[in-house]
Amino acid sequence: MIRKLLDRLYDAAGDLAAFFMVGILLMVLASVIGRLAGFNLRGSDAYAGYCMAAASFLALAHTLKRGEHIRVTLFLERFGGRLRRPLEIWSHLAGTFFCAALATFSVRLVMQSREFNDISQGNDATPLWIPQIAMAAGAVVLLIAMVDDLVRVLRHEPIATGPQDLKLME
Repeated sequence: MIRKLLDRLYDAAGDLAAFFMVGILLMVLASVIGRLAGFNLRGSDAYAGYCMAAASFLALAHTLKRGEHIRVTLFLERFGGRLRRPLEIWSHLAGTFFCAALATFSVRLVMQSREFNDISQGNDATPLWIPQIAMAAGAVVLLIAMVDDLVRVLRHEPIATGPQDLKLME
């Protein structure tokens, strides 16, 4: 049941990333059409950037769980026997540590932006904590995915290391 819930979380983050990719397209199209029609759509460049950041961060966990991130498996495959497992655990611990730092500072950034009432420098004057929420959410979901992979490695369970390891979606 927990596995299903985690997989749904990763898929939901991937779906949101796709939504924001469509947002990038719409903002760029609106900007181009506006320029062709002779008017300036204020803030469209900034909103395209916000959508790009949201899509990038929200896609991190989904990409990790699909085995599409650059991994150290090529390096680990060179080590056999007793040295490989400790190196694999160490690499997952290091990845989890860095993801925890990213998530912590991303959430802190959102809280500080809200507290200090930071607004964008552009014409739109958007409160920055609003687009930063997607970044923090993506970082937190990535941390969950890294902890998930660490637990799987500690339990001797397989993790996806590339597209060849994935099941066909039904």
